[in-house]
Order: sequence, then structure tokens, then C-alpha cells
Amino acid sequence: MKTSTEPRNTAAKRSFYKWHRIIGLTALVPVIFWTISGLSHPFMSNWFRPYIPVEVYAQPTQNQLKPALSIQQVLDQNHITELRNFSLVSFNKNTYYQVIDKDSVYNYYSANNCRLLPDGDKLYAIYLARYFTQDSTSAIKSAMLQKAFDGQYQPINHLLPVWKIALNRPDGMDVYIETAQSRMGTFNNNTRKTFLWVFEQFHTWQFLADLGGNTFRLIVLLTLVSIMFLALLSGLIVYGLFWKNFKAVTDKRKQKGIEDKRFIHRYHRQIGLGISFILLLFIISGAFHLVVQLRYQKDKPQYAQLIYRNQLGLSNLQLPLADSNIKRVALARFNNHTFYQVTNNKKQILYFDAVNGTELQDGDKQYAAFLGKYYGDDKTIGDPTITRIGQFDNEYGFINKRLPVQRLSYADGRNRYIETTSAKLAAEVAGIDRAEGLSFIFLHKFFWMTWAGKDIRDIVSMLAALTVLIVSLLGFTAFIKNK
Repeated sequence: MKTSTEPRNTAAKRSFYKWHRIIGLTALVPVIFWTISGLSHPFMSNWFRPYIPVEVYAQPTQNQLKPALSIQQVLDQNHITELRNFSLVSFNKNTYYQVIDKDSVYNYYSANNCRLLPDGDKLYAIYLARYFTQDSTSAIKSAMLQKAFDGQYQPINHLLPVWKIALNRPDGMDVYIETAQSRMGTFNNNTRKTFLWVFEQFHTWQFLADLGGNTFRLIVLLTLVSIMFLALLSGLIVYGLFWKNFKAVTDKRKQKGIEDKRFIHRYHRQIGLGISFILLLFIISGAFHLVVQLRYQKDKPQYAQLIYRNQLGLSNLQLPLADSNIKRVALARFNNHTFYQVTNNKKQILYFDAVNGTELQDGDKQYAAFLGKYYGDDKTIGDPTITRIGQFDNEYGFINKRLPVQRLSYADGRNRYIETTSAKLAAEVAGIDRAEGLSFIFLHKFFWMTWAGKDIRDIVSMLAALTVLIVSLLGFTAFIKNK
């Protein structure tokens, strides 16, 4: 009986070994693309990240701006009866009212004489770009209003619309400016643009989306990740099935003193076994990331308030707050009332009735609750617990860009993060999103090494990716040697 089954077992083992080689060869090119582009990420985001002198705009207080005229006077002088919002800005030694009209066009009117500044939004974006770069001499190569993401300004930057200001400098610096909040979206020099292209084409495979759409890209990537998992699994099984054979051959070679001509195969097996757990982490987190992205989620349109001039009974220059404490004044309309939304010098957001100046207690939480209902759906039942978030954490990470925000926590575990100053939903995290986000940052981006510092974390993740690449290339070399 034993004699009859041994040839069958041997044939089955060899067949399994053959399939491991076929699957491994299929996964080879994707693995090379993913590991090499993954190696570039720490250089792009950390070590070769371009330097910019200033990253946050220091908004002057209202007493420094010294507006001579109120928003009502500016609106009346220019026959404006409807608007979306306004704020005071200062640049090029002048103070302007930035007025977003009913068509969401940004216009700038002098706070001293009500005159319209031609191309005001572009001029303010250029001013901010020079402010952040501290470059007052380089010529402006181009200034373009961007309303969609692209390869150099990717969805991870979140902020739209932005102005892309290209400076005519040897480093090819581009600065992306959101004028509505006087902040920077991101900045790229020539080196970073190259890294972005490499990562987009070889790690996220954007060329597939260009060919067949994003769903096509995700399905292809998920298929390749599944093949990669099968290559790993079959490799571990092959090692288990052939372990006695490998050991016997090694012992016999050592006894006879024969030169090891199959050291490539041995290194492939040994290093592959050592790196198998790390590779499994990459595969699981990558697959989870793709599956979550495959879920179709239709974004609700941005909340767009429309305010009428006759709803602004109280001058914005007569608020019951010292001008020296006012950093920003805007408008917010909710619950059938219009309020002045005031950000003070302690980064608190206060609300004053636009008719009589009465302060709305817990106004920012009330506005956040209103916006939470607007962006909500039938899945969120009951009143949320609302908490102000002033710094990033593992769930609401720095990639979300917006701070401060109000976190709305619902009974079902869902969290919505609302930036009240822009009335935008900064992020929404439910059960599967939370699990995917944590798995991606800890298993894929090695945030479990954060305790050692960013440099050490990046070095460890690069060594892991490099080892996966080496194992793959050793396997390919072993295949060639067997030919």
C-alpha cells in the first residue's frame, strides 16, 4: 500500500511546486512595481519633501485690518442683494471684503471705498503663494483655478477649489491655495512631482483608471493582490511539503562536501519564510483598502447657504467683541436664522445673531449638529455626542487637512467630522471604514513603529519592501536556472 501511494504523493507535490512557480511568475511584475514605488514613498513624504518657509497663514486681527466700511455698505454700493458668504482679507497693503456671490464666484471689494478689484481672487492666491514660499521676486509662471483633483494635486489633499500658482524657479515650485480659508493645499517641486508620478503609475496604477475607469482599476488590482496571496500561501505549503526533502539534500551535500549550486533556491526559501508574515500584512491591508474603495458611495452635494442682504441687520463692525479678539468674521445660516460666525484669537468659533447681535450659546455645536443632519442618512438615528477636535489622531489623521472640526459621534459607532468654518464634511468614519483605516496605517504604513520616530519607521518599512523585492527576484532567478 505504501509503495503505491508514494509515487502519487510525489507527483502531487511536484504539481503543487509547479503551480507555485506559475503563480509566483504571474505576481512578479506587480510585486516589482509595488515594492519599488513603495520604496519611493518615504523619500517623497519625508526625506526629499520640499521645504517651504511658512505652512500656516497668520491671519491678522480685525483691529489690524482697519476696515472703514461695513459689509452692508459694500453690498449696497455694489447693488448686491444675495451672497453665499464673506470675509475680510488683507494683501498688498490693502483690506478687502472677499464676497462669494450667489453663483459662488469670489469677488473682492475694497473695505475703504467699495471698489471691485479685478482678478481679485487670483491676486490673493498669488499673494498667499508668495507668503508661504517667502518668495517676493520670482516671476509667476502661471495661475490656474483648479476645481478637480489630478496627478499632482491628488484627492488626498481634500481642498477644492484651489488656485495652482506656478513660480518661475529652477525647482519648479507649485503652490496650491484655497483662498476661501486663506490656506495652502499642498506644494510640489520638480523632485516631488516625479515621485508623485512614479507612485501614481506604479503603486496605485492610475493608468488603469485612465483606460477603463476607477472600478476597472480596483478590480484588476484586487485580482493581482489575490494572486500575490496565492503565491505566498503556495510557497509556505511547498516549504512544508518539501521540508524533509530540502533538509535531506542539504545534509547529503554537506556530508559529501559538494558545492552548493542551488543556493539561490535556498535563499529564496529561507528569506521568503522570514518575510512571509510582513508580506501577509501588506497583502491583507492592501486588499482591505481596495475592497472598501469598491463600495459605491455617492457624495451629498456641499451645503450651500444663500443669504439675503435684508437678513444682515447688524453691522459686522458692531459686534459685541473687541476687534483685537476677532480673527475672522463670516456668515452661517441654519435653523432659519443668520449668524455672524466669528473666529477669535483663541481659535474659538462664536455665533452672533445678524439682526440683534445676541450670542448663540454652543453655537458651533448647534451648527455642526445642523450640518450633521444635512450630510446624514437614514443610518444615523438619534442625537450625536459632539466634541471639538483640535488636533489629528489615528482616526482623524493629518491627511484630512481640516482643523479644528466638530466630531459627531452617533450611537451606531459612526463618526462625522464637520469643519464649520467651511460647512464641509471633512470625514465620515463608520465601522468598516474605521477598521480599514487602522489596518492601512498600522499594517501597510507601519504606524506600529511610530514610537521609534518617523525616520526609523520609514527605514523599517523600506527594508520590509526591499526584502519582498529580493525574495521575488530570487524566485525568478531560481526559475531561470531551472530552465
